[in-house]
Amino acid sequence: MQIVAFTSEHVRRLTGLSARQIRYWDDTGFFTPTLIGDSGHRRPFGRIYNFRDVVGLRTIAILRKRLPLQELRRVGEWLHSKHETPWSSLRLALAGKKIAFFDENAGAYVEADDKEQQVISVALEPIANEMREAAERLRDRQDADYGKVTRNRYVVHNAWVIAGTRIPVHAIQNLHDAGYSTDAIISEYPRLTAVDVNAALRHQRVAA
Repeated sequence: MQIVAFTSEHVRRLTGLSARQIRYWDDTGFFTPTLIGDSGHRRPFGRIYNFRDVVGLRTIAILRKRLPLQELRRVGEWLHSKHETPWSSLRLALAGKKIAFFDENAGAYVEADDKEQQVISVALEPIANEMREAAERLRDRQDADYGKVTRNRYVVHNAWVIAGTRIPVHAIQNLHDAGYSTDAIISEYPRLTAVDVNAALRHQRVAA
C-alpha cells in the first residue's frame, strides 16, 4: 500500500531538509502542507503533507543553493498550481539566478533566453520517482518499532497498532482468543515477530 500522508518528520527524512526549515517555511506561508487538521501545529499530525508536497519540497531542496528565495517562492507557487498535471509534463530550468518553466504549448521555457545564458533543465518525473522509492522505504520497520505499541489519528482510525505497521492490536488479540499460537499469528501477519505479538497481548491485558 502506497503511503499517501506524510508528517513533517517523514518530509525531513525524504527531502533532506531540516525540521526547522520545514517548520519555518510552513509558518511563513512559503510552503504549507496540503492537509491541515483543526489542531494545526498544537498537536502531532496536525500538519500533513501529501506526495506532491513531498516532491515539491524535494525539488526546492535541490534548487535552494542555486536560487534566491523569491525564485524558490515562484517554484512553490507553480507546483501548487500544477497539482493535477502529470509529472512527465512538468519541467523547469535554471537560467542563471532565474527560474523558467516549460510551456508545452510553446515548446520552450518561458522567461528564458538561451542566447544570453545557459539553461539547465530540471525534469520533475525523476524526482517524483526518487521520492516514490524513498517513501516505500519508509515502510521498513526501524529497530525501535519491534515490541512497541502505538497509535495516531491517521493510522487505522486511531486504533492501537504495532509500531511500524498498520496491524491493530485488537486483531492480534482476536486471533489469540480464537486459539492461534504465536507462530500462527505471525503466519497471518508476516511483518510481526514474537516480540510484537507478546507486546500486543500484554497491552490488551493492561487495557482490559
